[in-house]
Formats: sequence, C-alpha cells, structure tokens
Amino acid sequence: MLVAFPVAMAFGALGADGFYWLTGDVFWARAGLWACGMAFIFGVLAGIAGTVELLAVPGIRRRAASWSHFVFAMMLLSVLGANWGLRLGGYEQAVLPWGILVSALAVGATAITGWHGGKLVFDYHIGTASRGN
Repeated sequence: MLVAFPVAMAFGALGADGFYWLTGDVFWARAGLWACGMAFIFGVLAGIAGTVELLAVPGIRRRAASWSHFVFAMMLLSVLGANWGLRLGGYEQAVLPWGILVSALAVGATAITGWHGGKLVFDYHIGTASRGN
C-alpha cells in the first residue's frame, strides 16, 4: 500500500500551493516543497514495488491496463520529480505560477494513473486475495 503516500502528497502539494496563493504565508510554500519531495520519494518506492510485480507475475503482464498504468505512473513520477526540482532552488519563488500549475498537472496525472490502477484491482482482481474453499 505504498501508493497512498504519493497520492496524498501530490494532492497535499496542490493544496499547499493554493493556500500559499491565497495567504502569502511562507509556511505553505515550505509545506509544498516537502509534499513534493515526499510524493516523489514515496512514488519511486511504490514504482519499484510495482515494476517488480509487473515483471515477476505473468498474469499481470498480459493486461493492457497494466502497461497503461505503468506508462502513466512513470509519467507521474517525472512530473513529481520536476515539481520537486523546481522548488529546490527557491520554494517561495517557485510556487507562482509554475509550481501550482505543475502541482495541478501532477494531480491530473495521479487521477489517470489511479484510474488505470483501479481497473487492475476492480476489473481484473490484480493484487487482491482469492477466497479459497
């Protein structure tokens, strides 16, 4: 369940950016920096686990949704890394306008990636325990 952390942090980064835009409080810019960093780090960890599962389990590789999820997840990691990297040079100056736009892009990419991941779980029952009789 590593996936919950990067999802929460991606949404948290957009929220922090929005609060910085509304209030101008530097705390929110710093919180956005941390949220972006943690989203990227936990995303890489989740990506490693997902890649191992994709390559190790033959039933997963046959599903087109698996490869779609993989491609979108790699795109999402790129966006999360870019968002974090944008802020490392100066988190306060990075929020407006590019930081909030990249955060919004990350949330959109998270939604698309999550939809494909949900398709694997709910339609194909990948990653769920089977009930034995």
